[in-house]
Amino acid sequence: MYKFQVKNFPNGLRLLMVPSKESLSFQITTLVNTGADFETKNLNGISHFLEHMCFKGTKKRPTNLDIAKELDRVGGIYNAFTGREYTGYFVRVAKEYQQLAIDIVSDIYLNSQFPEAEIEKERGVIIEEINMYHDDPKSYIDELWIKLLYGNQPAGWSIAGTKTNIHQISRRDFLTYHQQQYRSQSTLIIVSGNFKTREVTNLIQQAFVSIPRGKAKNKIKAKEKQKQPQLIFEKRNIDQTHIILGVRGINIFDQRRYALNVFDSILSGGMSSRLFQLVRGKLGAAYYIDSGIEAKTDTGYWAVISGLDSKRVELILKEILAEWQSFKKIPVSSQEMTKAKEFMMGQMALAFEDVHKIASFYGTQLLLKKKIENYQEYLRKIKQVTSRDVQKLANDLLKPECLNLAMVGPHSTAKQFKKILHI
Repeated sequence: MYKFQVKNFPNGLRLLMVPSKESLSFQITTLVNTGADFETKNLNGISHFLEHMCFKGTKKRPTNLDIAKELDRVGGIYNAFTGREYTGYFVRVAKEYQQLAIDIVSDIYLNSQFPEAEIEKERGVIIEEINMYHDDPKSYIDELWIKLLYGNQPAGWSIAGTKTNIHQISRRDFLTYHQQQYRSQSTLIIVSGNFKTREVTNLIQQAFVSIPRGKAKNKIKAKEKQKQPQLIFEKRNIDQTHIILGVRGINIFDQRRYALNVFDSILSGGMSSRLFQLVRGKLGAAYYIDSGIEAKTDTGYWAVISGLDSKRVELILKEILAEWQSFKKIPVSSQEMTKAKEFMMGQMALAFEDVHKIASFYGTQLLLKKKIENYQEYLRKIKQVTSRDVQKLANDLLKPECLNLAMVGPHSTAKQFKKILHI
């Protein structure tokens, strides 16, 4: 398994290195500990907008085309992403071009100019991105879900922001936010693939020498208050009803996270999982059915997501809730526990053949938790989860006062669905 090394520079910048002599490629990823959860109401969307703008020109590379040409010339893969607690920029190239990759990522991260003309053009791009997700109920249901859970606070706002904000965010706003958040102690550089440690360390130190020292402004912690089941519904004239049914969960520091991962694997780990066999195999009522975990530094949730036969939504919800209820009353068999764990271990083995994926796995831990739990240690903790742990977790989380349902579908009302929200 790939070994890693962490280098702490005097200015507070951190470098995570995950080398692989067998790899033909090199990747640099820059993560900054800022995102949608760090924003104010009038600047909601700025983290994502700024991420777009970092590809629009620097002093050294004045236009987007200048940036793209250099990377396209060597067949590079490059992109960026914005989350709730971090934003990232990455370039992957053949191992021979690692110096170019480092130069470009550091350049767009530190020296973006945010040209006024490009800001005006990119407003239209982001507005269309917002429209795209809004028009797709399978995507839009996520927006309703976080709104239901967290309401009018950063954790409940859209990562893309509002159209009003996108029209109003100014170049001054970008410069201020960039200076405030993109700082040394809040930045982590991850390099993975084929490289020499000492050489890359020197290149990174030189490339990021001008990064502003200090730490970014902290996020506003989510406030959670729920005493009864909640539902949010939006009527649309579509064939399916898209749902997210779930509960408030746990944060990334909670030791119950291992039991939650096993619980989730039992429910949705492959085509033989309980959810797939119930909703698709037995009822034939959905094409996609899945569950997932969202865990942040301050909060989290666990939820089922599906697109259902609109005529049978009530029946399917009752069946899913009954399945949940069984976890509270009936211990999971040793055979099913073993199957769920082996599914997880097999999936991780397949994913972590890619050095860049394991580097990302380690990097997000280091950025948010300030330490790394390696692959072997994580699997050891998973193996230690017992049926009793899963049952206790189910009783801790699957409570009526934690239950939430988001829906988009053709129903005239959703009152009948709220009545069945009990476990």
